[in-house]
Amino acid sequence: MTRAHRPKAGFWIRLCVVIIYPLVSVFFKIRWHHLDRMPARGGVLVAVNHISQADTTTMARMIWQSGRIPRFLIKSGVFGWPVIGRMMTGAGQIPVYRSSSQAADSLRAAEQALRDGECVIIYPEGTITSDPDYWPMQAKTGVARLALACPDVPVIPVGQWGAHRTLGRRGRFRPFPRHRHEASLGEPLDLSKYHDAELTADLLRQVTDEIMAAITAEVEQLRAAEAGNSLA
Repeated sequence: MTRAHRPKAGFWIRLCVVIIYPLVSVFFKIRWHHLDRMPARGGVLVAVNHISQADTTTMARMIWQSGRIPRFLIKSGVFGWPVIGRMMTGAGQIPVYRSSSQAADSLRAAEQALRDGECVIIYPEGTITSDPDYWPMQAKTGVARLALACPDVPVIPVGQWGAHRTLGRRGRFRPFPRHRHEASLGEPLDLSKYHDAELTADLLRQVTDEIMAAITAEVEQLRAAEAGNSLA
């Protein structure tokens, strides 16, 4: 599959592509739906459900194939890893400092990236879902803070399904036979009704839940089931 657009990418991004692109092909049968819904340029916030430690690689490839350069919000500890940490820093990924005085720095960096026209990817749940059947769970409100801080930036909900069969919870790795991994981009969300609203805890929860509902709807289409109903 060729890229929809071809923005310039630096050395570190291209190095990530050289590594991740074939790696995803080795371990997954991939299928993307509605890549045309990704804006070709300008800031965009992509909100995705989280089902596996492996799904960041698949989402990176999907974003690249949509024609955008991915800027993930990634837990800060990864940036301290040998080699990988250097690659993440060089590729402009955004460290997330959880439960620390630097926690707000992550959102400020992501907000600036959006204002600079970047494609920022966030896992609103903050971690792999703890739902027994891997349905999306209640998310943290950081995604709403970003969306409301940049009201002119479209929010794209993305549902994904399948990576957990290859790399499940507690590191259970079953690479073969290759499992299908799918992802679907939803229509950009219309959050304009919230633009002039007072920023309260209730508002942040409402916006977050609306974004997660849109993500869950995409997952339901991929799984051909309703949230709460198990599908092996």
